[in-house]
Amino acid sequence: MRIGIVCYPTFGGSGVLATELGKALADKGHQVHFITYQQPVRLNEFNANIFYHEVRVTTYPLFDYPPYETALSSTMVDVILNHNLDLLHVHYAIPHASAAYMAKKIVEAQGKKIPVITTLHGTDITLVGRDKTFAPVVAFSINQSDAITAVSKNLRDETYNIFSINKDIEVIYNFVDVSRFNKKPIDAFRKVIAPNGERILLHASNFRKIKRVQDIVHIFYEVNKKIPSKLLLVGDGPERRSVEDLCRELNVYNEVRFVGKQEQMEDILAVADLFLLPSEYESFGLAALEAMAAGVPLISTNVGGLPEINIPGETGYMSNVGDIQSMSNHAIEILQDDEVLKRFKANAAAQAKKFDIHTIVPQYEALYNRFCKCL
Repeated sequence: MRIGIVCYPTFGGSGVLATELGKALADKGHQVHFITYQQPVRLNEFNANIFYHEVRVTTYPLFDYPPYETALSSTMVDVILNHNLDLLHVHYAIPHASAAYMAKKIVEAQGKKIPVITTLHGTDITLVGRDKTFAPVVAFSINQSDAITAVSKNLRDETYNIFSINKDIEVIYNFVDVSRFNKKPIDAFRKVIAPNGERILLHASNFRKIKRVQDIVHIFYEVNKKIPSKLLLVGDGPERRSVEDLCRELNVYNEVRFVGKQEQMEDILAVADLFLLPSEYESFGLAALEAMAAGVPLISTNVGGLPEINIPGETGYMSNVGDIQSMSNHAIEILQDDEVLKRFKANAAAQAKKFDIHTIVPQYEALYNRFCKCL
């Protein structure tokens, strides 16, 4: 099958999922064409079945804002016709679903029919999509898709609540390559971070307000009072400066490492003891699932799709948004006893196997096959 995948190329969950899906499909013999404005960050290895098509936006003095959506549609048309694609799979509704609708209509006028599948990932619905500036276009383009999927039951329900959607939204969960994250920790790496055997707490995100990274520092502050520990903060974003200031204010800056954006998360997760995700909302929590696949228990909020992956008392614990004391107490409970920590680690890894790539990718293939009888 010849599949076009349209996504954002960044470290966000939608781009990561789309890229990993494309790589998995290519490994199974499908021809995969990525269409985006730069090479996806996870597209870092050669595969003869993977093609990359860059969307180039020409700037003119007439435009205050470059017309990316128009350029994206034109690139889709070019790839569909010149590579005879069988279907388009677009990730993140804005602007990919509407651009795909335009491309579909253009090639249809030239005698080529192509199904469009839209996967909803989270903020394209719960934040950006509900903005009145975008909402009519988002709802229309979703409804015009041949199939719609969401990465969690919560996101499916949120989409129905926010928009007038007249089609079924199928839940196909985010996935993780469990074998990739099943790695032994590099002792030398761990000793550099925790030279005296301290527990290592970890968080990875884009450091936006919705991630509540300041809460992580407060949680670590409470944990560190009782358990010798270190905090690893992976990623970067608008909240980093204020987080650094808070670390200095609480006098824990020397116990915290800011390591920036990282692609090889499996090496970092392998040395972690606990993953912290106190977000205001997570449509699924792909970073949390990757942590669990590495055998790292999870302290999270009880919002969005997180209750669909985190089992309280088994894989970690959940608390209300902003309840720093509860999250701190749960973290201490897991970390203070080696046997308890070992049990939570094993449970986290076992839960992640339910979302293994080899279980989820065939669900996408079955969906594709409903619209293209070429598998």
